[in-house]
Amino acid sequence: MKYILTLCLGLMFWAGYSQSGQNKILPREIQIKTAVLPLPDAEKAGAMVYGYNSEGKLEVFREGTNNMVCLADDPEKEGISVSCYSKALEPFMARGRELSAAGADFKEKMDTRGKEVAEGKLKMPEAPSMTYIYYGKDEDYDRSTGDLANGKFRYVIYIPFATTESTGLPDKPHAPGMPWLMDPGTHRAHIMVGPF
Repeated sequence: MKYILTLCLGLMFWAGYSQSGQNKILPREIQIKTAVLPLPDAEKAGAMVYGYNSEGKLEVFREGTNNMVCLADDPEKEGISVSCYSKALEPFMARGRELSAAGADFKEKMDTRGKEVAEGKLKMPEAPSMTYIYYGKDEDYDRSTGDLANGKFRYVIYIPFATTESTGLPDKPHAPGMPWLMDPGTHRAHIMVGPF
């Protein structure tokens, strides 16, 4: 009886580990295919791609030939969410990933990067810089092909220190799909366009 109980517990542990551990990491080619989903077709093949290695750490899976950088879906987060952004944003995005890896929460990341931008240690792009985001539910994602059904797009255009006055944009949407300015007047001011 003890043997059967031990065996059952062992199998339950193994099943839990395989679902929450290594099996969440998808093959490199699937991660790349999913990561570039937000981009227009003409930009997909040339984008630089970061993906998750067997230890769950982000690394460069593909060097790019155009000005776009894409991030694979985080296997530890619920749902599917991939994003691609202009290389001009890479210092800002890379610093955010660095701070997250060190355990910083959203506010700490925002405050630290804001301070570093103000001190001239972190450079933000001078021209508006694009970010494409595509997201959806786990149940709509095909892990064998990298395709996501019923996904939604969100577009973010970083325009540091822009204000509602300088752009004429409101600070919240008044109708679904309309552009609006989030975090106006800050280093991370950005135009949001999405299905909300």
